[in-house]
Amino acid sequence: MQNQGTEAKLGRLPSLTGMRFIAAFIVFGFHINSAGLWPYLDVPFRQGATGVSFFFILSGFVLTWSARPETTARTSWRRRAAKIYPNHVATWLLVLLVDAVTPGAALANLSLTQAWVPDESVYFSLNTPAWSLSCEMAFYLAFPLLIKWQMRKPWLIASGTVIAILTVPLIALSMPGPLEYWFVFVFPPVRALEFVLGIAMARVVQQGRWIGLGLWPATALFAVAYVGSWYLPASFPYVAGTVIPLALLIPAAAVADLSGRWSPWRSRVMVWLGTVSFAFYMVHQIVIRVAEKFLDVHAFPLAAALGMFAASMVAAWLLYRVVEVPAERFLRAPRPARIRRASPRTAPPAGRPAASPNGPSSRGRGAATDRTAGPAARQRPALP
Repeated sequence: MQNQGTEAKLGRLPSLTGMRFIAAFIVFGFHINSAGLWPYLDVPFRQGATGVSFFFILSGFVLTWSARPETTARTSWRRRAAKIYPNHVATWLLVLLVDAVTPGAALANLSLTQAWVPDESVYFSLNTPAWSLSCEMAFYLAFPLLIKWQMRKPWLIASGTVIAILTVPLIALSMPGPLEYWFVFVFPPVRALEFVLGIAMARVVQQGRWIGLGLWPATALFAVAYVGSWYLPASFPYVAGTVIPLALLIPAAAVADLSGRWSPWRSRVMVWLGTVSFAFYMVHQIVIRVAEKFLDVHAFPLAAALGMFAASMVAAWLLYRVVEVPAERFLRAPRPARIRRASPRTAPPAGRPAASPNGPSSRGRGAATDRTAGPAARQRPALP
């Protein structure tokens, strides 16, 4: 076990950005496979929903990695809402124009509370992938409290969380089928265990307690679990079958970045794909549904699948450029400082110049600077 004695210095983690696209892509493949387009897609993509588990663990890891002590809960919530809501609202409006849905389901979807309702017509309503944002929103609301948990024994916390995740399918065995699926795969408090696991694994790396598992062995372990978990009984394939390899893969990639070891996920192309992966995740099923409605996709299934992927990438790039980037920049911008007007009590005596708003030591341009925006603040990895 690597124990450096001091917490790891914050740094960029581009491999995690690149891996986000791989997760989004296997979710895309899962939905293509569900449409029955090509039988050869079954084995590589039937467990594609595992990509959502990757996102949940990654969220806990990256938010913990990039957290700053001076960040308030309100600032944290505003930043996360600025990240996910613009794309969500844009796709919500798009689907609402062409899809019939009850007002209650539409409101639950818009407010990102749909995952709390054990009804498939609600939690999978409108843009189906948005159910995971409902879980993410719950995680984000709890994060300012969770980040105060220092986790001096992060491996112990991670082990306990994994045991809890493995226990969930056993608890759900007595539930009816639809309720079992919702409880294991959709219910936010249950999926929050993966978010907490991500926090614990970030603490492991920060505290220099990583076990030294390399990126390639971790990737191989996940690949075996990804294929093999399909054969597990009951609802174990949904989350439990791959949670341990995912919890090892994410910090292994982070450590590879920190140590400068080679990683295929941090190339310029992969980082760009990871940057637009959230937009891709949000538009891909809309593209699939539109193609199924207006085209005979089963006549040429492979060509249809490739066309849907290309169309999803174009739509993702447009959503990213036109909605995600400008909206996030606008919503995350700090509010302009309020300038107090001089009152009889605060006005300077006659003949004495007013103090500069930048303080008595301001000279030259006198521009105020944000002293908290150091290099670490500019190196935060992209968040899911």
